Parts: sequence; C-alpha cells; structure tokens
Amino acid sequence: MTGRLENKVALVIGASRGIGRAIVERFAEEGAKVVLADFDAEGGKATADEIGVPFIQTDIAKMDDTIAAVAFTIERYGRLDIIVQNAGIYPWQLIENTSPEDWDHVMGVNLRGAFNAARAALPQMKKQGQGRILFTSSITGPHVTSPGHGHYSATKAGINGFIRSAALEFSSYGINVNGVEPGNILTEAIQLHRGDAFIKNMENAIPLGRLGSPRDVANAFLFLASEDASYITGTTVIVDGGQLLPEGADFRLLPP
Repeated sequence: MTGRLENKVALVIGASRGIGRAIVERFAEEGAKVVLADFDAEGGKATADEIGVPFIQTDIAKMDDTIAAVAFTIERYGRLDIIVQNAGIYPWQLIENTSPEDWDHVMGVNLRGAFNAARAALPQMKKQGQGRILFTSSITGPHVTSPGHGHYSATKAGINGFIRSAALEFSSYGINVNGVEPGNILTEAIQLHRGDAFIKNMENAIPLGRLGSPRDVANAFLFLASEDASYITGTTVIVDGGQLLPEGADFRLLPP
C-alpha cells in the first residue's frame, strides 16, 4: 500500500466479482473509502463483507437506483471523489436472433448505465470542484468484435464516445472522465461460459501469452483515479496484453 487514494471516497458499481471486485480491493488497499454497488444483492453483500466495505443494491439501468447509490455514499462518507461504472452484460446472441427487447436490455445496462452514473455523480462533484468519473469499456466494439456481440459492441463503442463528450463538458468543473478497455480477462464469467478451448485459443492470440487478470485492469483504474492521472481526460487505457497489435495469427518471432 502506498496511499495513492488516501482520504478519497469511491463508489464502484458492478463489483460483486471479477474486474469490479478487483477495483474495490485495489482502491481499498490504496486507502480509499469504498462503497460497493451491484445488482446481485446476495453476491454483492457477500463480497462487500469479505472486503470490509459498505454495500448497496443497485440496478445501474435505473436512474433512481443510481442516484440512491450516490446518495448512500455521500451520506456515509460526506463526499464522492471517484465513481466507477463497471456493470455490464454480454449475452452471446447473433443479430438475426436479437429482439428489440434484447437490444434495449443490453443498451440499458451498458450504455444508459454510463449516462446514469455520470449524471448522478455530477452534482456532488461540481460542488466539490473535482472528481473522477471512470468507465469499463472494452476492446470489443471500439477496435474489434466477434459474431454474437453486436449489441455489446455497440454499447462499448458508445461508451467511448460518451467519455469524450462528458470529459469536454465536465472539464471546467475539475472533473476528469476516462475509461479502461480490457481485452480478454480471466474472470469467473469467462471460465464459466467460455471453456478451456476458448481460453487456450485466446492465449495463443495474445503476444504476452496469457489472459489478463482482474487485478491487471484494476491497476489501470487505480492510475486513472489517482493524482498521477490529473492531466488525463477524455481517453481510454487499453489493457489487452498486446492483443490488438498483430496483423495475423503467425506473429511470434520464436514460435513454440
């Protein structure tokens, strides 16, 4: 621990497991007072208890829930310095099989959730004259994609556009707005839904030879939340092990 977030208050939404949990753990290690918010009441509460932070159940697709999470954080700690909107869903679904209701559901959580988080945090951060608004984007959408991720890709590309607009609008209030674009990260969801063959195939496509860990992504969020990133706004940090670099599959100088 180096105290990089000492005396800071953070709200992390979508944090019962995986990347979100790692962000809460990393922020707490660095001295922040953290509130964990998640749609999953049972899982979120269990994770919060394990880490030793407060929990509030939150449906990020609903503005009232998001405002309530911000209010809970301010009531508990008196301020809000950092908000991280990490909640997201990525059902595998071909476009031809996607109903308007399916589309709206993914948009509601992933993209409207970004707007809700920023809009809910803005009044307090304006009052303070400073703040960090951070989003989990993805390399999927802004840079690459795969079949079955049409709605997910659209939301993540949309988040990147929203980051730039919000950063410009909020700059005069002393608020920095940024995001992190993870590549393939070895989370519980990947292990459960994708299987060993998928993971091995991804490892072979990544120059560093492994999937990322949730902590790898959390470290990027820590940087953006800290004073080290005080002159950075309106951008994203790619955390992908070099996955975007190769022009083709045969890229290694010394293939195994």
